Amino acid sequence: MPTALITGITGQDGQYLAEVLHGEGYRVFGLITGQRNPRADLVASGLPYVELVEGDLADLSSLIAALEYTQPDEVYNLGAISFVALSFKQAELTANITGLGVLRLLEAIRLVGDTDNPVRFYQASSSEMFGKVRETPQNELTPLHPRSPYGSAKVFGHNTTVNYRESYAMYACSGILFNHESPRRGLEFVTRKVTNAVARIALGLQDEVALGNLDAKRDWGFAGDYVTAMHLMLQQPEPDDFVIATGKTHAVRDFVQLAFAAAGIDDWERYVRIDPRFFRPAEVDLLVGDASKARRVLGWEPKMTFEELVTTMVAHDLEAEQRKLS
Repeated sequence: MPTALITGITGQDGQYLAEVLHGEGYRVFGLITGQRNPRADLVASGLPYVELVEGDLADLSSLIAALEYTQPDEVYNLGAISFVALSFKQAELTANITGLGVLRLLEAIRLVGDTDNPVRFYQASSSEMFGKVRETPQNELTPLHPRSPYGSAKVFGHNTTVNYRESYAMYACSGILFNHESPRRGLEFVTRKVTNAVARIALGLQDEVALGNLDAKRDWGFAGDYVTAMHLMLQQPEPDDFVIATGKTHAVRDFVQLAFAAAGIDDWERYVRIDPRFFRPAEVDLLVGDASKARRVLGWEPKMTFEELVTTMVAHDLEAEQRKLS
């Protein structure tokens, strides 16, 4: 039975990946930070086959201990301070966890793993690394120009993964994932903020939703599709980096309009208020990925369309809000 350790197990990607690995016959461990992590119960109830182990991306010794205890064949580093807007307010914390956390985990793997126990490593890189894009669409060779502390920290983690791969012959891959969403997305992210607000507005529980830049364009896919690519990367003969994306871009405005339409509301503008507080100090205007390498090498293809994704998220939030009322 292969064994995997997932950091960021409480996030949407961690949960979907755990389901995929469990279905493939893995023994799955999830790294959890803090003795009373409020999301630990969510994992324990929803993913009872995941064994939780304590560890912190800010503490090298705890990572070494977690690796020695779990003895994983594969490590998926999905843990991060991943909310871009928050990274501007907590830049040092973001750099420490999202950036240096990658270094600590790779160093722990280097110290614990050996020829008798080679560990394969996946790093969750991000399309936010491209930032002020130099070319469209973006691929694995596109120059990086991050526009946020989060993007900068992800660049550090990405380059560190390449460095450990080249310096120590470690099996270390990075998946440069473009925006991926799901009903499990946190409410602080704009997509889930929108679908939850739409559900509440449709049920008469909320009057409006305050948003920032509606013109920013993103390449959106379904998180459940994207985690399969993570697993496929670690099954290849040689480690490499891959862009994972749909190749299609939509404005935030498109997402909002489609979300309201999914709830039967056509005049969406009357419910949306533009709030300058939600504009970033430095905006990423356009992201769209070229995943042709992943298609060719991994045989990976996204399955859920943008329209299906938005509709699914709205339906989930409508059901969740209706349950609260009953």
